[in-house]
Amino acid sequence: MLSDDELLRYARQIMLPAFDIAAQEKLKAARVLVVGMGGIGCPLSLYLAAAGVGELLLADFDVIEASNLQRQLLYAEADLGRLKAEVAAARLAVVNPFVRCEAVTVALDADTLPALLSRVDLVVDGCDNFGTRDAVNAACVAAGVPLVSAAAIGFGAQLAVFDVRQPASPCYRCLYPEMDEAAATCAEAGILAPVVGVVGALAATEALKILSGVGEPLVGKLWLWEAMAGMMRTLSVRRDAGCAVCSLRDR
Repeated sequence: MLSDDELLRYARQIMLPAFDIAAQEKLKAARVLVVGMGGIGCPLSLYLAAAGVGELLLADFDVIEASNLQRQLLYAEADLGRLKAEVAAARLAVVNPFVRCEAVTVALDADTLPALLSRVDLVVDGCDNFGTRDAVNAACVAAGVPLVSAAAIGFGAQLAVFDVRQPASPCYRCLYPEMDEAAATCAEAGILAPVVGVVGALAATEALKILSGVGEPLVGKLWLWEAMAGMMRTLSVRRDAGCAVCSLRDR
């Protein structure tokens, strides 16, 4: 149940025609694993915390570097050298004291992910490497946990939702059947600061839709944005019956 202080804090959200106290209470009861506390994870987690998601597990084992400060808005000069997840958890607790924030500083792989996913209702992945994305996807498929996947590089961004609770939903491997470990990262190709802010906010929106049951998440769709051209488009993504990951769920 929401306290009087929470009702006041979330009043502008609760008053929305499609959103009510019941939806807000669902957010309060929800637990989310945020993968990667970098350019996408920072705005994403800020919006989830501000919106009233009850518990956030913030996963990142990297430390804050000077090159992060251009776009990773939870951090400041005084935080250089500190663990991103720990600093983020402390900052978000200040943003909203009603939200429980936990730093997860272990590497995410087949050994560590099952225990983490057993504690959450949703995963939002904003990390910057295919290896971790692939491991997170496989773990989500195995655990039956929905996944919001956001990425950005250069002037472009993409966003998709994979929800294996829905029989027709593809998974991340359906979209990228070949994992490219040599793919460029922001450290190599660069990134325009607001691009990660935009896709981080949109990823938070998809997460809130899934957790509250309000709206239609981007399941089976891929949203693409090219900032310099001002171009947005949405593509359909079908489930691959021969997918090396999600086809196993039918056996």
